[in-house]
Amino acid sequence: MKKLAILAATLVLSGCGYNKIQTLDEQVTAFKSQIEVQLQRRADLVPNLVETVKAFASQELEIFETLANARAALSGAVRGGDLAEMATANAALTGALGRLIAIAEDNPEIQSNENFRMLQDQLEGTENRISVARQDYNSAVRQHNAYIRRFPQVLTAKAVGASARDYFEAEEGAQAVPQVQFN
Repeated sequence: MKKLAILAATLVLSGCGYNKIQTLDEQVTAFKSQIEVQLQRRADLVPNLVETVKAFASQELEIFETLANARAALSGAVRGGDLAEMATANAALTGALGRLIAIAEDNPEIQSNENFRMLQDQLEGTENRISVARQDYNSAVRQHNAYIRRFPQVLTAKAVGASARDYFEAEEGAQAVPQVQFN
């Protein structure tokens, strides 16, 4: 009798999607971690890029302070794990980096510096990794959210407290081309 009850419970649980819900939830968490890793990598590259440019453009102190603050905010957001904070901090860092690159483009000595070019290439590669990590994360969220909304999984999801996960979305206005101005 006990074996029959265990067999029945196994059949019921295997059909309800509990294991799949857990697998999808874990996949979302793993992809979120990849976003955090890449954003932290980006934040870690910034001080090296700043120091390289600083050597050539010491008159641009404001941008260096802005970058330092934006980098600190991004690192803090990554440690906090909140997607909305990460997106906001990432947007602030993107704007500050745009200004830094504009300074470098105005200065041929910086552009010809091997360290600067190497760091710029690393930053570009990191930007691509961030983009891929966000796409992977959002794809995993889409799978997870769609799965827990289907019947009978919706019943299991409610029973175990599984809920829809948030997408990593761009900040409002992120589609606009950044305007770099030096006053």
